[in-house]
Amino acid sequence: MKNRGRLIVISGPSGAGKSTVVFKAIEGRTDVCFSTSVTTRKPREGEVDGREYFFVDLERFQEMVDHDELLEHAEYVANSYGTPRAYVEQQLNAGLNVLLDIEVQGARQIHEKMPEAIMVFIIPPSLDELKRRLEGRGTDTARAIEARLIRARQEYQEASFYNYLIVNDDADHAAKELDAIITAEDCRFSNRKTWLELP
Repeated sequence: MKNRGRLIVISGPSGAGKSTVVFKAIEGRTDVCFSTSVTTRKPREGEVDGREYFFVDLERFQEMVDHDELLEHAEYVANSYGTPRAYVEQQLNAGLNVLLDIEVQGARQIHEKMPEAIMVFIIPPSLDELKRRLEGRGTDTARAIEARLIRARQEYQEASFYNYLIVNDDADHAAKELDAIITAEDCRFSNRKTWLELP
């Protein structure tokens, strides 16, 4: 008996290791898929269109906003990001849990539209560690890193509406916590009560 899937929103500052944690957590799971966001930012080295993101220009992004094709959208460090509505609804209706990796502004939109969504905030063990990770990536200028650190402080102050907080001091341990959250949410009585219906 397949119920509608759950929408699981993952957020946290850039450099927190969200993608690594998410991919480790869903490895081997057949009940979870990862939603791919749309973005106006340029691909980083090694990124593939349709895998990490759907890369679009600003004009196409605005068309998607105007035609209500995005479940949420936001601007982050001078780039726009959004979640394609049709893909998410299709997966949820097929009984799959859908993971969204989005920033706090977009997550709040989801939380207001879909209060049943499961909200998970992932952070590094400290802001010093966050700075070290951002510098280690070698993809941002010093000014961009400073902007990300300022934004991280703002996100920490805005994150009180999340259901769960994961401290990513070890990616394997953090992934186990996320895996446990997904499993526990699937086992909620409200999600499985149809199994009690007698013929």
